[in-house]
Amino acid sequence: MAAPGSKLDVLIVGAGFAGLYMLYKARRMGLDALAVEAAPSVGGTWYANRYPGARVDIQSMEYSFGFSDELQQEWRWTERYASQPELLRYANHVADRFGLRDGIRLNTRVTGAAFDEDARRWQVSAGSGETWSARFLVMASGPLSSPNTPAFPGLETFAGPVCHTARWPSEPVDFTGKRVGIVGTGSSAVQAIPLIAREAKELTVFQRTAAYAVPAHNGPLDPVFEARIKADYAGFRARNRRMHPGFGSELPPNPASALAASAEEREAMFEARWRTGGFSFLGAFNDLMLDERANALAAEFVRGKIRSIVHDPATARLLQPKQTIGCKRLCVDTGYYETYNRPNVQLVDVSESPIDEITRSGLRTGGRDYAFDMLVLATGFDAMTGTLMRLDLRGRGGLSIRDKWRAGPLNYLGLAIAGFPNLFNIAGPGSTSAFTNVIVSIEHHVDWIADCIAFLDARGHATIEATALAESDWIAHVNAVARRTVYLTCNSWYLGANIPGKPRMFMPLVGFPPYAERCAEVARGGYDGLTLA
Repeated sequence: MAAPGSKLDVLIVGAGFAGLYMLYKARRMGLDALAVEAAPSVGGTWYANRYPGARVDIQSMEYSFGFSDELQQEWRWTERYASQPELLRYANHVADRFGLRDGIRLNTRVTGAAFDEDARRWQVSAGSGETWSARFLVMASGPLSSPNTPAFPGLETFAGPVCHTARWPSEPVDFTGKRVGIVGTGSSAVQAIPLIAREAKELTVFQRTAAYAVPAHNGPLDPVFEARIKADYAGFRARNRRMHPGFGSELPPNPASALAASAEEREAMFEARWRTGGFSFLGAFNDLMLDERANALAAEFVRGKIRSIVHDPATARLLQPKQTIGCKRLCVDTGYYETYNRPNVQLVDVSESPIDEITRSGLRTGGRDYAFDMLVLATGFDAMTGTLMRLDLRGRGGLSIRDKWRAGPLNYLGLAIAGFPNLFNIAGPGSTSAFTNVIVSIEHHVDWIADCIAFLDARGHATIEATALAESDWIAHVNAVARRTVYLTCNSWYLGANIPGKPRMFMPLVGFPPYAERCAEVARGGYDGLTLA
């Protein structure tokens, strides 16, 4: 392992899936690389998100590395949608199988990095006081790695335990016989609520915005399906990369329009996709995410399912979302709506009467006090930019990333930032990571970064950075693509709308295949839009 103060070719921030693959790739290139990880384990999001019910919402056979055929042939997933413990075991297996552990420094949080213009190197520091010097700095910290804890008045006065879904305790949390309050109904809450409800004496859910959830239909992985995919895993990966979200080739989007279909045809298609489960529902017709009229038909179908599942009409009405379906991340659930039929579960709407304060014994909203013994915050993340903005990250002339991104995350291709030479960001704003199987995004980004470094070294270049013009053109492109969809019809973390004071900018790009082709064009053109020196 590189000693503190040593000179590296590549310093990688994070040892989740992105950091592991970047470290593997750098070593294969003969580069001296180190991954620095704040947690005591590899795994990234699958270490931190240990809340009850945590699992991936993309099928396991797709949500896995494809860079090694030996790895994908030998690893056996147990479920259609892998759970957090299994995904963490997988991350550890990858670290061990490829001998990566001696290149990873755990329990070490990077706190700052500054580009030394004379040396043309990044000087990186950690909270422990350790420092490193690196030619290239790769941010593999993930788009969803900075938990959002709203500044609820009185939160510090609550007498019982407070758990955040994205910063869950390492020891088991026992809800047995407890009165539990949970704030939030996004993806993490949708997964956690059914399991907490089984243990808790009482569960009170505080909902600001109702979520659309489609069933996962999870279960043991079909061995016949597994064998078929493994017989042509390379072809399966290639077909998925041609799909708009980088997965789903086994059930591609229906090319027909919902508006052109008859009512009977629409109902049959929606029902078929509902029975299949997962994100395939949004592929029931080709215009669901492009036309609000088509989208409204899918939204009403889901609202009808909620009405049919939830017995109490008043609760069912509260659970029916009003926004377009998919403008916030679609949730994939197991028994979420059914949970509200349990006698120990209560739903409280805080959309019109926000939470006033957290009290010593519970929570006050709408002039009413709710008492509970434990509080769970399922309040999501400061997505896409939160981790970088928390660092003392400085480029040319001491320019801080906080000043650079004060009005929003300017970047080129989601990979490079003007004024920050030799800095690469994996799966961040400006890329398709939020709308893509993120491991596809990770592998694509790491491969591009590796090819870029090899290009620089082969031609004797020391630095590379985006131009300001390329950045502005790229952000205009990201927003132009978004305007052709329904994503801008509601507030979401895609826009940073869940964080008070965060600039409103649509951060992710829609559509993996055209994005991958654009990145390839840039590389073929000698890294057009980037300055080499």
